[in-house]
Amino acid sequence: MRPPPVPVRRAIIDPLWLPLAFALALLALVAALASLVTIPFGQRRRRPLRVALFAALYLSVDALLVVCCAALWLRHPMTRRRDEMRWSRAHQRLLAVALSVLVAAARPLFGFQVQVQEPPDRERIAGRPLLVIARHGGPGDSFALTEMLMSRYNRRPSIVLKESLRWDPGLDVLLGRLPTCFVQPNGRAAAQERIAELARCMRSDDAILLFPEGRNWTPRRYLGAIARLHRTGRGEAAAEAADNRNVLPPQPAGLLACLRWRPDLAVAVVAHTGLEDLVSPADVWRALPVSGSPMMVRWWQETARRLPRSDEGRREWLRLQWAIVDSWIDARKAARQRASQPESAPHAPAPAEPVAEAPGDTPAGALPAAGEPADERNDEAKPLTGSAAEP
Repeated sequence: MRPPPVPVRRAIIDPLWLPLAFALALLALVAALASLVTIPFGQRRRRPLRVALFAALYLSVDALLVVCCAALWLRHPMTRRRDEMRWSRAHQRLLAVALSVLVAAARPLFGFQVQVQEPPDRERIAGRPLLVIARHGGPGDSFALTEMLMSRYNRRPSIVLKESLRWDPGLDVLLGRLPTCFVQPNGRAAAQERIAELARCMRSDDAILLFPEGRNWTPRRYLGAIARLHRTGRGEAAAEAADNRNVLPPQPAGLLACLRWRPDLAVAVVAHTGLEDLVSPADVWRALPVSGSPMMVRWWQETARRLPRSDEGRREWLRLQWAIVDSWIDARKAARQRASQPESAPHAPAPAEPVAEAPGDTPAGALPAAGEPADERNDEAKPLTGSAAEP
């Protein structure tokens, strides 16, 4: 269901949302107190308390975003008299504060953590506009990656989102004043034009965040994507999608729109794993707290001069990167499974199954994957830590 027009949202929905949000936040706090009194202690049994407290916080932050954005508009109501740079940075600060508050709360309440592995030569793309293409899977990943771009890398993110997120008043009014692309269900052409416009206007500290899969990975969507490819006679693409079981087939339209207008853009590819199996609210509820399953993020980069110049070459490059993302996720899942198994008596080791490595993980002496810089393969990424949460 599409949200109503902007005048209706600003004049009716936003004013009604403020008292409703604070009332719901108060109810959530009452529910949290009730659960604290009535439910016995025990980390797993405190899930109602955790969810109620976070709901109260999220509702309050969302309502405060509407209030702060209204205050900024009252201070600068005339578009012609605004300093656009200061206007944009004020809203960027609001977004950064909101995300940092939610992140700080998600750590103790949900056990949500992010472990980041970076390429050792990340400074090569410092001070340049950046296109970030990320795998989409698990609760919290889009918030986590946006927060990471802002707090860790001091980037001004331009985010490509579903239009349905405009139903969230705080996100709607704040992101509507920032460089953002809200994608309509049948508005692919308009979305590509908007993404191209975002790319044309990028400054040195900007980053466009794209999710080429278009939606969160789930087992049902993965099987549905393969079935659609078979129905449309794309057997080879269906076989490739079947091999990459941890990701959905990437759609190249957004990448191509950016690079056509800004061929000077460096591209960062972001893989992550840890929470993608939580595909429903019931799964999330049963898993809380998720402190034993951090969201592990690994990213690598490709400078503009190393990227293919043709659209077909860029499509093939994207497919290759997604195959690397899939193999990296497979390797991390296998490592977690081995770590969770109890130690047994010594026995002869079974032959290791070969797994494709993410750039930067290739063993010494191995050949780099096609399309990756050969001088980056044998560098070890340094594990760091950060975090965040999602719309």
